[in-house]
Amino acid sequence: MMEDKFFDLFNESLKVVSSYCPVCNSKYNPVEAKILEERNDSHLIHIKCRNCSASIVALVIVGNMGVSSIGMVTDLQSDEVLKFKSSRPVTADEVLDFHQTISQFEKLI
Repeated sequence: MMEDKFFDLFNESLKVVSSYCPVCNSKYNPVEAKILEERNDSHLIHIKCRNCSASIVALVIVGNMGVSSIGMVTDLQSDEVLKFKSSRPVTADEVLDFHQTISQFEKLI
């Protein structure tokens, strides 16, 4: 019985995220979605489109007011999402250093 409740919640979560790929508009198969992480009433989900291979990462939150989500299109695989989720943020100094390095290469070309 608990498994049925979870499946219903999971299907509702996918409806909130969307049942269709935002890139090619193909219908998603809910079985292809992966739950990457769960905490209390929130779920981090990765869905890969079978048609165009675009992926969506979504955070689905179940609260007293219902189910809500926020998602984004990505080229990351599910294991990469978890890898980068655990890494430290990029600092402003690192961005500036990278920009300076790229600028030097542009001058050489």
